[in-house]
Amino acid sequence: MIDRRSLLTAGGASLALASLGISADAFAAAGLQLSQPRPFSFERLVAYAKTLGSQPYVADKSLPADILEKIDYDAHGKIKFNTDNALFRDGPGQFPVTFFHLGRYFQVPVHMHVLETAGGDSFAREIVYDPAYFTMPPDSPARQLPDGVGFAGFRLQESRLGDQKKLPWQTNDWAAFLGASYFRAIGELFQYGLSARGIALDAAMPDRAEEFPTFTQFYFEPPANDSSNAVTVYALLEGPSIAGAYKFVMQRGKAVLMDIDARLFLRRDIGRFGLTPLTSMFWYSETVKPTGIDWRPEVHDSDGLAMWNGAGERIWRPLNNPPQTRASAFSDNNPRGFGLLQRDRAFDHYQDGVYYDKRPSLWVEPLGQWGEGSVQLIEIPTDDEIHDNVLACWVPKTPAKAGSNFELKYRLHWSAEEPFPSPLARCVATRIGRGGQPGTQRPQGVRKFMVEFIGKPLESLPFGVKPELVLTASRGKFSYIFAEAVPNGVPGHWRAQFDFAAEGADPVDMRLYMKNGDQTLTETWLYQFQPF
Repeated sequence: MIDRRSLLTAGGASLALASLGISADAFAAAGLQLSQPRPFSFERLVAYAKTLGSQPYVADKSLPADILEKIDYDAHGKIKFNTDNALFRDGPGQFPVTFFHLGRYFQVPVHMHVLETAGGDSFAREIVYDPAYFTMPPDSPARQLPDGVGFAGFRLQESRLGDQKKLPWQTNDWAAFLGASYFRAIGELFQYGLSARGIALDAAMPDRAEEFPTFTQFYFEPPANDSSNAVTVYALLEGPSIAGAYKFVMQRGKAVLMDIDARLFLRRDIGRFGLTPLTSMFWYSETVKPTGIDWRPEVHDSDGLAMWNGAGERIWRPLNNPPQTRASAFSDNNPRGFGLLQRDRAFDHYQDGVYYDKRPSLWVEPLGQWGEGSVQLIEIPTDDEIHDNVLACWVPKTPAKAGSNFELKYRLHWSAEEPFPSPLARCVATRIGRGGQPGTQRPQGVRKFMVEFIGKPLESLPFGVKPELVLTASRGKFSYIFAEAVPNGVPGHWRAQFDFAAEGADPVDMRLYMKNGDQTLTETWLYQFQPF
């Protein structure tokens, strides 16, 4: 059986630190204890993951669960990593690395390694857990854990070479990996929000439970010099149905960019094989807000799914909080990108000090050809903002069968806006109210829609010309269909208005865009309407 805590060594060789020609002073100064070095390369990690994927899964049960259960939310919050012990505290590179502690909600041990190079070869040395790395109360149950148990995750701190008065690195981070295969980053507005995952397996499947594989090993490559704004991290993914190797090249600029190379090996058949998964929260927006649900006008981390498909069409699908779990699939061939975006940036639309208006948008850019598949959107009902209830991912057409393997390369853009803006006018609001006209008896079961677009193609319309609406639905009837400029004096701000009478109680799929003759003026608005 393979040793799950470290890679196989070539010929069983165990090299002494001195033979690497590398001083341990930097790590010792940070208070970090390191294991003996073992040979490492990404190819070796991929081979290891492939071997694991051919064997039955063995869960790590080495930790005392009774002690971890005592480290509840409050106890975990009192355990703080001492930044004096940060990896790369004094370099190389700009960004020190700090670590999360294990606890009730993070019980799978994650082992951290730092890479070293000697003679052109790379070696990995594990950072051995020690409670002395953390500050914690004298009676913290964490003190009962044995040495070397591992960590829960890590954070990339802001630059140690930046303005420490404005952005001290000890109290500010820009990326975090914590829990299963979840990770997230701040955007250019310096705010966390939605998350990404390494993989999503069987989400919202009616006949099986969702599986949450875990990044169990991380390997940190020291930057070549202090001027670099990139951090390279390798990861091993393990779960009952899968094993995988990942390479992350993360850049801290105005936005956060992550180039990801994933190699995946399946132990079992997967029903919904969700690649590049994005996870967010949508409670309610201006579209549909039940009376008195909350004092704030809107509460969401993201307000829509944007897609740029292989045919070049730009699509906007506003998010819903449905009455029951819904899955939507948008078939595509070699997509150009998709993402969960936060388009509404007006603070007074939220009125909340947790800064929903600054939450990042997250865009997936394929690197290479992905072939046939679908962007799939899962929406789960929620009655609070504490639950991530939205998932968007790419599901390849090729069946995910036991013994198969997948390779995928992509780039994540954590930013304020989508990185490749469309030249078309974009959708900025969807509003639903009672149908009919003021001063008349409002018809039962008829809803009025106001869909707003803004952009240069609408701004460039000749005076007196109104855009034409191209509007369809899977069933139901439209009436009072017209377009008008929004009376706010903003150039290029128009809205499509129509009444809709649904047939039956099942969801209705709608599609809308504006045109002028043969010229398409707006992106395509897709909406799944639940009659009410």
